[in-house]
Amino acid sequence: MKTGYILNGRYKIKNTLGEGGMANVYLAYDLILKREVAVKLLRLDLRDDPGAVRRFKREAISLTELAHPNIVSIYDVGEENGMQYLVMEYVQGMDLKSYIAKNFPFKYERIISIMEQILSAVGEAHAHDIIHRDLKPQNILINVNGQVKITDFGIALVTSEYSLTQTNTLMGSVHYLSPEQARGSAITKQSDIYSLGIILFEMLTGRVPYQGETAVSIALKHFQNEMPSVRDFDEHIPQALENVVLHATAKGLTDRYASVNEMANDLSTALSLVRSSEKKWLPERNNDEETKILTPLREKDLKSNRKVPEDNADNTKKEKKTKWSRKKKWLIFGISFLIFILLSTATAVGLMLPKNVEIPDLRGMTEVEAKSTLKDLKLKVGSVKHRYSSKYYYGQIVASQPREGTNVRQNSKVALVLSEGQEKFKFGDYKGQSYTTVKNKLEAKGVTVLKEKTYSNTAAKGEILGQSISKKRKVIWDDTTVTFTVSSGAKEMILRDLTGYTKKSAQDYADELGLTLKVRNESASSSTDSSGLTVSQYPTAGTVVQSGQTLEITLAEETQTSSSSSSSQDSSSSSKLNSFNVSVAIPYDGSAQESGSDENKTNKIEIYLQDKDHQFDDVYETLTIAKDTNVTLPFVLNNGSSGKYKIVRDGNVIAERDNITHSGN
Repeated sequence: MKTGYILNGRYKIKNTLGEGGMANVYLAYDLILKREVAVKLLRLDLRDDPGAVRRFKREAISLTELAHPNIVSIYDVGEENGMQYLVMEYVQGMDLKSYIAKNFPFKYERIISIMEQILSAVGEAHAHDIIHRDLKPQNILINVNGQVKITDFGIALVTSEYSLTQTNTLMGSVHYLSPEQARGSAITKQSDIYSLGIILFEMLTGRVPYQGETAVSIALKHFQNEMPSVRDFDEHIPQALENVVLHATAKGLTDRYASVNEMANDLSTALSLVRSSEKKWLPERNNDEETKILTPLREKDLKSNRKVPEDNADNTKKEKKTKWSRKKKWLIFGISFLIFILLSTATAVGLMLPKNVEIPDLRGMTEVEAKSTLKDLKLKVGSVKHRYSSKYYYGQIVASQPREGTNVRQNSKVALVLSEGQEKFKFGDYKGQSYTTVKNKLEAKGVTVLKEKTYSNTAAKGEILGQSISKKRKVIWDDTTVTFTVSSGAKEMILRDLTGYTKKSAQDYADELGLTLKVRNESASSSTDSSGLTVSQYPTAGTVVQSGQTLEITLAEETQTSSSSSSSQDSSSSSKLNSFNVSVAIPYDGSAQESGSDENKTNKIEIYLQDKDHQFDDVYETLTIAKDTNVTLPFVLNNGSSGKYKIVRDGNVIAERDNITHSGN
């Protein structure tokens, strides 16, 4: 949806907040209530999919039933031109996934505070028999005040719908999937509790417990593999806090927390001293002894010894035959035994010799998981190196040497490369630089750049005056937002008419506008009413000026006429004339020339001049120019008096000057 589009005649689209598999979310402005909102719009390619439309409408129904400070509020729902949309509360901040990446590791108290808000919101949903089914950090928002807001109930179900909606399709994000969801079994409120346990695991370790190349391999681990210990990642994590993770992520529903309230109560005391020596929580085991199968004894045929009448010849033959038969049996037994020993020895030697094994794919595992996997294959961990990675979290394996799929002998060593997380760079100091240049440079690195304008009498327009991030702080470019304070230049103001102002009043006005006041005195007769007041100014009234410019005023000064001789001298002095010329440059303006015209547009110039012989209201001279032109203006003034001129180009005043005297022309 394009920026500026007005949905339903009310919601004006400003920009895109995010794109998902089922819907896109936009920031919009409510033209009626004058507030920002989030608009969730079903993707156009799904508007003819009954299942997608049903899930989209289900989210609206779920949210309208829920009113909780930690659940995103819904304001409106509707359809326009076949487009299904929801209008929701706009949460200014970031999702929990980004919050973990930016702030990990953070204090256990903060983790518990976030989890308690999440549990409170999920408890409210469960109280209305609504199961979220897709709890993950990306669906948990944290606003600028640190308040948690859960969103995206797109695949939530009420418990009464189970029998109608159960399929073998995996719904929800596989990293946070409960074992029963992975098996396609019936989903209960405890399925949400399992996901909450995985979220708590991620906040404590900075990663999810199970990694894999495919969604299926990860799903299998949820109901086949034991939950990794968070204390293997950080031994300082209290055992009681790890027990909450283990209890929430138990494979069996009978071992798992029965409700989110039970989990919240257990979590609230996890850091208390009373539980400091708590043992590791283990699920209940079946202690019944294994049934032993006894092999039945075989009966032996007992033969009775009978006495036979002695017959010497026959007895001798029989005796010899019996002896030979016995020797033959012993010979066969001896040979067989020897062959058995040789074969056993060969087999034992063969078993003891190292075999060839294939190195598994260790990427995404922790060092502990990799050691266990390699140990099962009778391989050893060799050297461990570290490098930055934008794909794998801190502590995950980036690569192995030899690499996966390579055949090696058992007992061989495998070198590991562990992720240091994304590389951080020193932000730097951009004060005094051009905002446009810095913005282009940082945006090319992935930084979000914002601007705040302010007036400045000392900095040029567009110059950076301040930045919201310290120059020494190390940041990940893609996850960074900076706000620059940028100069708008000096503030422009329109001068008022200062005629009749006293010197003090003019000074106060100049100080208010940040102007530098320059005062000139002009003689006046003792009978004048303007003595000590401003009689003229430069620049003239109505002129646009900026802070720091000079404002020049002329004050009338009274002259005493105490004797006829001095009056005669003044009269003689005032009758003395001063003649001089003032050169003025008139710039040509060709901006209004018609496109494609070969002839230059001409400017009409009108010159107004005031001296002893000319009145200011009359046009002194009219010119037509087609280029920059210099003119010379002749002035004839009585001693002590001043003149002025004004240049008008095509009806617009382009130059004006008062207080022109022979000494300061």
